[in-house]
Amino acid sequence: MNSPAALDHWSRFTPKQRIKRYAVLLATLLVVAWALQSINVIWEWVWDSPAQMADLFSRMVPPDPQNLPSIMQAMWETVNIATIATLFAVILSLPVAYIAAKNTTPNIVTLWIGRFILVSSRSVNTIIWALLFVAIFGPGIIAGIVAIMFRSIGFMGKLLGEAIEEIDTRPVEALQASGASRFKVVLYAIVPQVMPTFFAVSILRWDINLRESTVLGLVGAGGIGIILQGAIDTFNWPEVSTVLLAILAFVILGEVVSMYLRKRIL
Repeated sequence: MNSPAALDHWSRFTPKQRIKRYAVLLATLLVVAWALQSINVIWEWVWDSPAQMADLFSRMVPPDPQNLPSIMQAMWETVNIATIATLFAVILSLPVAYIAAKNTTPNIVTLWIGRFILVSSRSVNTIIWALLFVAIFGPGIIAGIVAIMFRSIGFMGKLLGEAIEEIDTRPVEALQASGASRFKVVLYAIVPQVMPTFFAVSILRWDINLRESTVLGLVGAGGIGIILQGAIDTFNWPEVSTVLLAILAFVILGEVVSMYLRKRIL
């Protein structure tokens, strides 16, 4: 047994480990200090922000429901953007996931093409995609749908591709040994195994797209964001609060619907 003196001197870390931990902490603090210095923060505005926020919220109360019919119409447009974009993304992500998975891709070239599509789609923010497609298609819901779709392909394709790589290979090998075609192998050995992931990812992405579609109007890509931006530009703060409350209720409703779909389907 250890003596009381030995127990009194027990330490979780050795002196060398403590030095390493303090060195990492010091380096982190130096990086944070350098970052704060390099971004040129106007600290006077930071200290004044609580008073500015209180003043802004006081102007938002009470909300103005006068424009509520237009807000609800724009909200329905937002739902359509998210739903249609998710539908197209589901269709397009399936072949991308197939060629991006190591165990189903035809060759190394298609593998890297699939990986490139997934990376390029996920590396660009939805707002950036929306700015690009507004310049191509003009303002409106078409630009919003295509922007959400391009962003969703990478997300869904990556998760589905990983699910394909993790399947049980025994059914695949059994069908291949019996002389089944590639199409039948995919249909009867791969699809049943990835179907739960497919539905889960589709519902999750639809839920995410509902949230992302609410801000597309800020860059002219349709939806409730157009009314929000117009109210902010005209300093109509009571209408801004009405739009924000509508978006909050919209997001909560979308979460409830997605939970219901997951319980019913999965």
